[in-house]
Amino acid sequence: MNSRDTGFPRADAEHDFLRARRRQVLSRLANWLRREPDDVNIMLPFHEVVDALGWEGERRIGLRVIRLDSIVGSVDRGRDFDRRFRPTSGRVRERWERLALAARRGESIPPIEVYRVGDLHFIIDGHHRVSVAHSMRLSTIDAFVTEVRTKLNPSGIRYRGDLIVKDYRRLFLERVPLTGQARAAVILTDPWDYAELGEHVEAWGFRLMQDDGVFHDRATVAARWFADEYQPVVQMLHQADLVGDRTEAEAYMWVAGERYRLIRTHRWDDDVIEAVRSQRMQ
Repeated sequence: MNSRDTGFPRADAEHDFLRARRRQVLSRLANWLRREPDDVNIMLPFHEVVDALGWEGERRIGLRVIRLDSIVGSVDRGRDFDRRFRPTSGRVRERWERLALAARRGESIPPIEVYRVGDLHFIIDGHHRVSVAHSMRLSTIDAFVTEVRTKLNPSGIRYRGDLIVKDYRRLFLERVPLTGQARAAVILTDPWDYAELGEHVEAWGFRLMQDDGVFHDRATVAARWFADEYQPVVQMLHQADLVGDRTEAEAYMWVAGERYRLIRTHRWDDDVIEAVRSQRMQ
């Protein structure tokens, strides 16, 4: 029994709800005082996540035991609970307390229903049950799981703002369909950089087709750009110690822009790298 329990399940269920509401309000205040992003306590919307990652398919995998901390979002009830499933208002109080009372009495609680995207789970049905489980400091919950496959890996998604980067990356990979190692290697942190790099690769592909005198599809251009342009340049940047604390793709974009600004050329050689290095040292 919790040290704060009265021994009367109905009264304790009511106190559970009030504690959960108080924690939600205090969390909002703490975020405001720390000036953290507005979305730090907001549940991830399932449809926005899948749109950003690109839906490929789904399959039901049945009843599973899942970790409560893996549940990060909702299909359609994001406004009633925060990211940690604390109630955001008194709207859900009656049903919440009814479930809390049932849990305290040891009654059977039906499994929730979720979508699984990578290691993340999104509630279809069972928001109140998850909220009550959190308040009871449980670590797992039974759930009927439907697994959703996406074009992009959902790793790295923590907050709603992270979806912007994923969305721009998905669009970039549609324009520049890299595969395997090449796909994993080209990483940018600013979402707009993906749009700029996509324009750059398409321009590079146009010049390639002019030189070859034949049409190349997007997949061919992407593969040729990575092998003939990106990798050799990144290797030169490492040798010249010009990558710094950027990703390799960010270093490539920076030096490609500097190359054209300083020398007005699309070629790469030691003179280009030396000119960029000298400019950096000034």
